[in-house]
Amino acid sequence: MSKNVNQTGSTGNTVGKVGSVQASWDHLGKRGDGPSRNLLEVKDLKVSYGGIEAVRGISFDVPEHEIVTLIGANGAGKSSTLRSIVALEKPAGGSIKFEGNEMIGMGTEQIVKNGITLVPEGRRVFVNLSVYENLRMGAYLRNDDLQSDLDWVYTLFPRLKERSWQAAGTLSGGEQQMLAIARALMSRPKMIMMDEPSLGLAPIIVQEVFEIIHEINKMGMTILLVEQNANMALKAADMGYVMETGRITLSGAGMELAENPVVKEAYLGKSRS
Repeated sequence: MSKNVNQTGSTGNTVGKVGSVQASWDHLGKRGDGPSRNLLEVKDLKVSYGGIEAVRGISFDVPEHEIVTLIGANGAGKSSTLRSIVALEKPAGGSIKFEGNEMIGMGTEQIVKNGITLVPEGRRVFVNLSVYENLRMGAYLRNDDLQSDLDWVYTLFPRLKERSWQAAGTLSGGEQQMLAIARALMSRPKMIMMDEPSLGLAPIIVQEVFEIIHEINKMGMTILLVEQNANMALKAADMGYVMETGRITLSGAGMELAENPVVKEAYLGKSRS
C-alpha cells in the first residue's frame, strides 16, 4: 500500500500519504503458522451500570491473527464489552481469558503488559503533547529500545513523521485517528481493539483507516473491531457478531453476515428482496 491521499473530505479531515510497511513483528507470527487457537475467549460476560445491564451474558472468541467485529446500534453494549476487556469497566460476571489466562481481576496496566491494547472511541490523543510524545506515551510500560517501533509506525503513517513535533491537537480528525492507532501499536500488543475508528471521518479517510486495519492484520496482528459502519466492518472481518441490547443475536463469517437479509435491512440500509 503506497497510495497517495492528499484530499480533504467534507469534514476537513486529511491524512496525506499512507506508507507501505516493510517491517514485521516476529512475536506475532502469521496467519497459518501452525494450528489455529483462540487468543481471546469471552464467556457469559455481564456488565452493569447501577441497575442497568449493558452487557447480558455474551460469549465470543477472537482467533489469533484474525479480524473479529462487533456491530450493532448505539447502546447495544459494544463499547462496554471492549472497556471491560481492558478493565476500564468492572464486569458483573463471566470470564475473559487471553492466551488461556483469566483477565478478570487484573488491572488495566497488567492487561496491557499481557498484550491487549485499545484505540478508544473519539481518539483521545493528548492534544497538548506532540505527535512524538503521544507515541512515547503509548510505550510507557516498555523498558526496551523504542526506535525500531517508532520507525515502523512512521513507515506506516508517513504524515505522522512529517508532523512529529506538531501538537496533536492541531492535527485533522483523520490524522488524530492515525495517531491513536499508532500510539496503541507502540505498546507492542498481540491484539489491538478499536472502538469506532471511522467515527466522524470523511469517507475517503474511512477507506484509509480500513486499509491500515488490513495492513496490520496481514502482519499478524489480531484485531477486535467495534464499528457502526457495518458494511466496511463485515467486509474486513473474518468473523462478525451482531449485538442488540446487550446480547449477541447473530454471528457468522463477516461476508456471510453482510449478505444476511436481517443484517442488510437493519444495519446496511438495504431492504429485503
